[in-house]
Amino acid sequence: VSDASGCSMIALLHTGAAKFPQNLLSRSRQAVYSLLPAGVLKGFSSIVSRKLASHGFGASMAAMSSFPPQRYHYFLVLDFEATCDKPQIHPQEIIEFPILKLNGRTMEIESTFHMYVQPVVHPQLTPFCTELTGIIQGMVDGQPSLQQVLERVDEWMAKEGLLDPSVKSIFVTCGDWDLKVMLPGQCQYLGLPVADYFKQWINLKKAYSFAMGSWPKNGLLDMNKGLNLQHIGRPHSGIDDCKNIANIMKTLAHRGFIFKQTSKPF
Repeated sequence: VSDASGCSMIALLHTGAAKFPQNLLSRSRQAVYSLLPAGVLKGFSSIVSRKLASHGFGASMAAMSSFPPQRYHYFLVLDFEATCDKPQIHPQEIIEFPILKLNGRTMEIESTFHMYVQPVVHPQLTPFCTELTGIIQGMVDGQPSLQQVLERVDEWMAKEGLLDPSVKSIFVTCGDWDLKVMLPGQCQYLGLPVADYFKQWINLKKAYSFAMGSWPKNGLLDMNKGLNLQHIGRPHSGIDDCKNIANIMKTLAHRGFIFKQTSKPF
């Protein structure tokens, strides 16, 4: 699809909105967006912005027109860091618990939850763990236990309106390890329940492979490279990894990708 014809196709879909059934219009837009390079969408978005401004519409409407709507109101980007060593220690324990609340309409970060967690089985971090994650002993000493952090997560979810049954949200992780292995495994070891909202998620690696047609063997590094994005912060910092995940999601969404749950129901 050439740039010119691509823009013409998008223009037809936008200006002819009233003439199409809504479900067909949405599917048509998604199909066209998925075929176009990001540069075409970006260029057309600026044209839409100018046109809307000339008719008195706000910038937010122009931003919404640049990519199709998602299935979720919010994406909750999560990336744990845990105790580790070579050979691996058991059980592993979560030591960094970050979540970014990403608006499903704008794909912008609206709120952040970020806490370090005191490990109890192996309270002393190994040199390997500190070198990998950048987390030093003083960052976890005296911090809340996992049980206390999970209680604060629930309070944060309630404060952000994420526990409202009418609000659709889903966690997003880089792989299945965080919510399929790490959290349920540690909760089982400690005799803690796992909240239902942790039992379904989107694996960004799978979403990226659906969108781009290739599997990111090296995770975030490969996804950033494939999308020509600069890596944010330090690799294996939980909060920085969350920022990279959010940036990748925003880029894919602007290319027309619709995120869907990848985990199987528990």
